[in-house]
Formats: sequence, structure tokens, C-alpha cells
Amino acid sequence: ERPWAAYASCRRADPDLFFPTDAEDGEAAIKICRGCAVREECLEWALESRIRYGVWGGTLERDRRRLQRRTA
Repeated sequence: ERPWAAYASCRRADPDLFFPTDAEDGEAAIKICRGCAVREECLEWALESRIRYGVWGGTLERDRRRLQRRTA
């Protein structure tokens, strides 16, 4: 379903980093995402799938909500 995930920078990282309890905790995950070769594919998938929680494609939940409102 997500063949691009095999190339993701996060595949070897602690999954807990990508499900922070507050925005500050998300910075570590976002830093990993910045250098990821498949960041755009990840973000696109999260938006299309309406993923509500976690860091996906270098964005937090609030970032994806804003993007979804803009494209609606």
C-alpha cells in the first residue's frame, strides 16, 4: 500500500517520537523528516488518508488540518 515507506528516514527511528504528547516533543520527529527522501509522499498519504494523529511528512496534526482547510 505504501511502497515509498521502505525509503523513509523514520523506518529505523523510535515510533514513539512520531506520536508526541505535545508540539514540542514533535520537533525530534520533524527533524528526522526534514532530510527524508519520501517526505512529500508521506504527507500526501497522510492528507489523503485523513490521518489525525502523529507526525507525517514533517507535519503535526494542526499543520495537516490547516492544509486540508486550504484545499477544501
